[in-house]
Amino acid sequence: MRLTVIAVGKLRGGPIADLVADYARRSPWPLSVREVEARRPGVDRREAEADLLLAAVPEGATVVALDERGAALDSAAFAARLGDWREQGVREVAFLIGGADGLAERARRRADVALAFGPATWPHLLVRAMLAEQLYRAQTILSGHPYHRGG
Repeated sequence: MRLTVIAVGKLRGGPIADLVADYARRSPWPLSVREVEARRPGVDRREAEADLLLAAVPEGATVVALDERGAALDSAAFAARLGDWREQGVREVAFLIGGADGLAERARRRADVALAFGPATWPHLLVRAMLAEQLYRAQTILSGHPYHRGG
């Protein structure tokens, strides 16, 4: 199963980019990041970002929106969800991360699932690293690797 993170904004190096790259490299499932940026003046930024995010979703992908109003799954439940999709033959899962103003409503509606990293608001660039780590952790849970030591 391929995993694609589609995110607003460009990581231009630094510790967050290094973390994302490290988890992508360690991932047993192919993990790629597609970055989009809306630069059209005079339009609603979230709507312009939604256009770019949705255009980057691979055909047939299961779509997950990272949104503060989504379900807050613990790591084991997140792993179980990915494992279920894998067993159902899902070939690609695309994760949408909006910009500083969040996702437009139509991007949330397009998602098959909405997930949150708890009730706190997180910087959208940091969410990439958090998601990359949770994807790696989920894969280690599913394979029985000792990386995950949670209950």
